[in-house]
Amino acid sequence: MTTATKPSTSRAGGRAARRAARAAPLADHLRPVRAGMSGGHYAPLTQAGMDRIHAAALDALEQIGLADAPESGIAHLTRAGAILGTDGRLRFPRGLIEDTIARANRSITLMGRDPAHDMDLSGTRVHYGTAGAAVNIVDVATRSYRDSTLQDLHDAARIADRLDNIHFLQRPLVARDIVETMELELNTVYACCAGTTKHVGTSFTDASVVPEALAMLHMIAGGEDQWRERPFVSNSNCFVVPPMKFASESCEVMEACIHGGMPILLLSAGQAGATAPAPIAGAIVQAVAECLAGLVYVNAVRPGHPAIFGTWPFVSDLRTGAMSGGSGEQALLTAGCAQMHRYYDLPGGAAAGIADAKLPDMQAGWEQAMSNVMAGMSGLNMVYEAAGMHASLLGFCLESLILGDDLIGQALRCVRGIEVTEDSVSLETIRATCMGGPGHYLAAQQTLDVMQTEYIYPAIADRLSPKAWYEMGKPDLIERATARKEAILAERATARFDPVTDAALRARFDIRLPA
Repeated sequence: MTTATKPSTSRAGGRAARRAARAAPLADHLRPVRAGMSGGHYAPLTQAGMDRIHAAALDALEQIGLADAPESGIAHLTRAGAILGTDGRLRFPRGLIEDTIARANRSITLMGRDPAHDMDLSGTRVHYGTAGAAVNIVDVATRSYRDSTLQDLHDAARIADRLDNIHFLQRPLVARDIVETMELELNTVYACCAGTTKHVGTSFTDASVVPEALAMLHMIAGGEDQWRERPFVSNSNCFVVPPMKFASESCEVMEACIHGGMPILLLSAGQAGATAPAPIAGAIVQAVAECLAGLVYVNAVRPGHPAIFGTWPFVSDLRTGAMSGGSGEQALLTAGCAQMHRYYDLPGGAAAGIADAKLPDMQAGWEQAMSNVMAGMSGLNMVYEAAGMHASLLGFCLESLILGDDLIGQALRCVRGIEVTEDSVSLETIRATCMGGPGHYLAAQQTLDVMQTEYIYPAIADRLSPKAWYEMGKPDLIERATARKEAILAERATARFDPVTDAALRARFDIRLPA
């Protein structure tokens, strides 16, 4: 009896040890997916197509130009070489554009408060994160929408902080419970930074907010010098109102942020068929032209300042004129923009992962997966709006953010591709298995060696057999996401500021989040 039980106990202990080892976090270089893996395998544009888009963008800038620059922008841009016409439009000679591209900052690292979350935007390194300005929260329990709040924003930041495949947090929703512009935007900065130590992106409506926001960031960083050394918040700046007009107030915000040492996302968000040409190529031309003008602007204010080439053209459903962020055309637009970023060798970002679906259902799944995979495969440096966005950017869902972490993990596995080495072609393993071996690879050492480094496993998605699924009580995907959301939110955010800093922030600013 004793001898019969010993081997069984030993095997069980061995299995338990192996399971524990597999559950332990891998070193970053061994993980099957991680931030900053290189994409670029997918290329919907030919070289001739990219050349033609570039030429058309230069023609548009030289012949049409952009209207409505603020006085300060006119001064900066004309000093750099742009030409102000009698019609009030600024036109950009080819040489000015080409010189700006040549000297633009290509070695941009977007930093987190925790250096572990720094993002190298060189080449085709891919990073996924949130973005947007949703005005509603999707309540999956009641299948309804309600106004989003500051607490919702903080909760989104806290959840994103815990998700391995969400690499940065750009403000995904608007705190509609704060009506004063200054207080809204300062509380947005506080809520995001108090929720995550990953890089944060946000926007400002008016330049008067920027000095106050910078004062807050200096306090969080420990001083202005520390902030300027490691700026962990960037400005998402809609510096243009497509088609081909500057947004004066946003341009003034951009200038203030540049002077304050804050990285800039140059965001051109035309809508194909409405505020951008309906052909996909034409929408890319306009977005590229507008962002090239923005790049000249940034470098005219401060040469070499970190700027992300944010071509974000969206798609219209031409039957209704409504935005269609979950369409195949949107996925193509984003991938084409990523190729143009590579064409210029400039750090770039665009939107993907948007669902037109109102809830995290099958439609949302295919819409979010299609564009996220294509964006990553095309080598897009910053994939914005990659998780949580519904109803064509009108709704944000915390459960969908959690499910998006699984989805993006699978997308990143596609980005990584297939490594072919002497070991991975497996000839010796095939030989040992087939010639005198067990005839299967389940217990092969190679299988055990690669099961964590070659394969990624979902945290929430269900891979049970029907029988096991039934025996487990038929677990529901949304219920599991809700359970994880509640578990994360039950714990205090590790990104919260130390008591002394938090007290100083609350004494200086009208912080609306509970202490």
